[in-house]
Amino acid sequence: MYIIDKEEVDAVQRVIESKQLFRYRGGEGGETDHFEKEWAEKIGVTYAVAVTSGTAALISGLVGMGIGPGDEVIVPAYTFMATALAPLAVGAVPILSEVDESLTLDPEDVERKITPRTKVIIPVHMVGLPSNMDAMMEIAAKHDLQVLEDACQADGGAYGGKRLGAIGHAGAFSFNHFKIITCGEGGALVTDDREIYERALIFHDGGCSFRDHAPSMQTPFFAGWNFRINEILSAILRVQTTRLDGMLEAMLTEKRTMIAALNDAGPFTFNPIHDVEGDCGTTLALLFDDEPTMRRFLAGCDEAEVRADTPIDSGRHVYTNWDVVLNQRGSHNPAFDAYNLTDVEVEYSQDMCPRTLDVLSRTAYLYTDPARPREELDRLIETVQRVAEQL
Repeated sequence: MYIIDKEEVDAVQRVIESKQLFRYRGGEGGETDHFEKEWAEKIGVTYAVAVTSGTAALISGLVGMGIGPGDEVIVPAYTFMATALAPLAVGAVPILSEVDESLTLDPEDVERKITPRTKVIIPVHMVGLPSNMDAMMEIAAKHDLQVLEDACQADGGAYGGKRLGAIGHAGAFSFNHFKIITCGEGGALVTDDREIYERALIFHDGGCSFRDHAPSMQTPFFAGWNFRINEILSAILRVQTTRLDGMLEAMLTEKRTMIAALNDAGPFTFNPIHDVEGDCGTTLALLFDDEPTMRRFLAGCDEAEVRADTPIDSGRHVYTNWDVVLNQRGSHNPAFDAYNLTDVEVEYSQDMCPRTLDVLSRTAYLYTDPARPREELDRLIETVQRVAEQL
């Protein structure tokens, strides 16, 4: 999906020639510091912490929110497994909630899953589709909860005129190989909350108390980990950030063209989108009445050499494949296992989120490409129309 060209090569060369690959101890004011400022400005928040992955961003966000043993964190049953692993990393228990036809958290089920132990809701903007953030924030305010947006598949998307990640109390992004923009592997946490920011900053760098920013910290230092990103990756991300808005516009334009052409083209509707203007446009989701028809559509696309797939087959993105969660193996050592650190028995099962499984099994995905020539898009649409007519 991402676009990489000579500008990224030049950025990497600049860092290598500087011989300053580490962001601290001589690298202050360098690529990472600049990227954090530029990313915070792009998202519209006060603070950003660049980290090594989207998973690291989620974990740092939960640390920033003070989450730990005995706490529960609500996550969708359809998301990459990292969303559920992040609570376990801080000793909290992930509580799985249904997604609806929008492929994002079902607000009614979220509210049903809230207990006195619930501390955080993690809405995930899957495949660039914005979650219902009005509902998420209303529920959070009603129950005095925090919201950590998982925007790892939605770099630059928006909801209600605000960038995703800037609506909740904090937001997590991923820049790995499969994301909208990339440096191979990387991430960022963003927030307007100084305490969340400082706790995440301390946690992501075990040497935080030795850095130039240490004297200005208001949060007492505690033992952190090492999720520091390096200057090469940050240099790439600075270039990638300049490409983001153009890519989003191109993908959303393609998606709108596909929707207009495929409307009433076959036995499917389009999965609802909570904010059509804020949609990243990476994925067109088609909702069928039943799985057999959806499977025939995929078979037809495969025969016609059109890339199409279904989220029910996406492996670690579906809760039924989260073996370490379903089997409650939350850590390498029982003493650190979140399931042993709560006095409440947690129950999971393969069929605990039936609506999620139903929606996923009836949904097919087509994909946009920000660099695709219009004639290629027209050929793709014509091919999909023929496949749909034969269903």
